Amino acid sequence: MSARVSHVLCYYIGFNLVQGIGPARLRMLLDAFGDVEAAWHAPADALRRAGLDRRSLHNLLETRSRVDLDQEVRRVIRAGVQAITWEDPDYPALLREIPDPPPLLYVRGTLEPEDAWAVAVVGTRRASVYGKEVTRRLVTDLARSGITIVSGLARGIDGVAHRTALEAGGRTIAVLGCGVDRIYPPEHRALARRIIEQGALISEYPLGTPPDARNFPPRNRIISGLSLGVLITEAGRGSGALITADYAAEQGRDVFAVPGSILAAGSAGTNRLIQEGAKLVTESADILRELNLTMVAEQAQAREVLPETETEAAILAHLGPEPIHVDDLGRAVGLPIAEVTSALTLMELKGLVRQVGGMKYVAAR
Repeated sequence: MSARVSHVLCYYIGFNLVQGIGPARLRMLLDAFGDVEAAWHAPADALRRAGLDRRSLHNLLETRSRVDLDQEVRRVIRAGVQAITWEDPDYPALLREIPDPPPLLYVRGTLEPEDAWAVAVVGTRRASVYGKEVTRRLVTDLARSGITIVSGLARGIDGVAHRTALEAGGRTIAVLGCGVDRIYPPEHRALARRIIEQGALISEYPLGTPPDARNFPPRNRIISGLSLGVLITEAGRGSGALITADYAAEQGRDVFAVPGSILAAGSAGTNRLIQEGAKLVTESADILRELNLTMVAEQAQAREVLPETETEAAILAHLGPEPIHVDDLGRAVGLPIAEVTSALTLMELKGLVRQVGGMKYVAAR
């Protein structure tokens, strides 16, 4: 963690405790005051002029008067939790791309560079034998191909996805709708401990936050935001997994669905997704090909053994989450297009950049 992020972490934790100040309002305050420290200490009149509504302002002032920020930081450290802000270079690059990334993530376990190759697997809590078996087969193949499995630690398909990834020797990330110190459902506590050893538990909610029905739909945007694509293996018409699919579509992520019997209520949601344009999946290769993930192991090896050159460094300095055309990139770095395209090809193999169509590129981390 950089000194800058370490210094401002307490203020991010402070704002995270204020009800009514989420990503959009915090971004508004940062635009108005320049940085999170100045925003935290700003007087009430200035906060009001910056656009903070009366209720949010009241909540902020009350939290500022009540909370000891240093004590809150110590509380996080004592819990064995890492807090990552969106200013931190370790913040997940894919998640940073979404419209409303969480300003602060609480993490138990570790986030690794290879988690950039992630696929979310979600579905109904009332999983059938068919749904469980399909999930096991697909997740086993994905995990063995070096793909990190992201899900929500819920009963049913989520639990099967996490367990299968662990049994296959892969990594898995669970995104919670409560604090990372409050495991829900309680029967998944042993599973959560295993996930911490081979992945991470993640939440945008403060420590101690109990599971609440209102928390789960917003957390689904993080599940899809951490992933290159979202696979729904079994879901009825009213399944919360369909919310994750909606977020994925809004974020420009690929949506995959497993077809099921037209007589099975548990497959009504996935069948409808396919009708609406989700990619039909019958084997893991359908996902790996679509996401260009057939060579993840080779990409990981290349990332480790091939050093960054001055050309790569120059290109990365001009790349971010917004797509840039190769011609514009060449002009920005002042290098011949042939040299830039050659470097981009190698950087894509190393997992440093991604082509998003039309000869446009974004940074992959």
